[in-house]
Amino acid sequence: MDKRTLKDLLFEQVARIGKAVASPKRLELLELLAQGEKSVEVLTRELGTDIKLTSAHLKTLKDAQLVSVRREGKYMVYRLSGSDVASLWVLLRSVAEEHLLELQGALAQMVSDPAQLAHVDRHTLLDQARRGEIVMLDVRPETEFTTAHLPFARSMPVADIERRLGELPRDKTIVAYCRGPFCLFADEALAILHRHGLQARKLQDGVSEWAAAGLPLTTHATHATHATCAAL
Repeated sequence: MDKRTLKDLLFEQVARIGKAVASPKRLELLELLAQGEKSVEVLTRELGTDIKLTSAHLKTLKDAQLVSVRREGKYMVYRLSGSDVASLWVLLRSVAEEHLLELQGALAQMVSDPAQLAHVDRHTLLDQARRGEIVMLDVRPETEFTTAHLPFARSMPVADIERRLGELPRDKTIVAYCRGPFCLFADEALAILHRHGLQARKLQDGVSEWAAAGLPLTTHATHATHATCAAL
């Protein structure tokens, strides 16, 4: 094989990844699967599409070796093929946010009041949670929390907050997080908490952002902190 042909082959193989993620729905699938493995049915419901289209998107991701699949009874369950795929999603989103004014504008619309964001660095936030100065609240579905969550966080899915308000202290700030900057669960949680007079802020990070920054996660495998998102 001559040098030109070899070089073309190398770039062509890398381009397979680019082609696989060149779809808004497939990027959303990566974000969803970064929270933990999910069945086609669950992914379809989250995407708001039909099973046939979801399966087609998953096949494209699988052909590019970005996801893997296993059978569980009558269900096909997908997961990311490695923690580096979650990091790829975070990097793509971060680059887009840095360079695309349209994305910056859309994100600004999601945050009606910037004062509601948790404006402290991740290490400070971790120290505050460790000392019990704040309550870190994971408002994703409980299955995602079980797979991996931020250290010292407690699980309270947004759909359960109203009936579990008594479990939350009124003398501490609650910092709610969900799947990352594009997720609206935390915004819904803040609206409920503020309506009931609790102090609450939103953390834009999710587990993928935390892991990509090299910070620890608590995983279902060990229930201890880890520096990577290996369980995903």
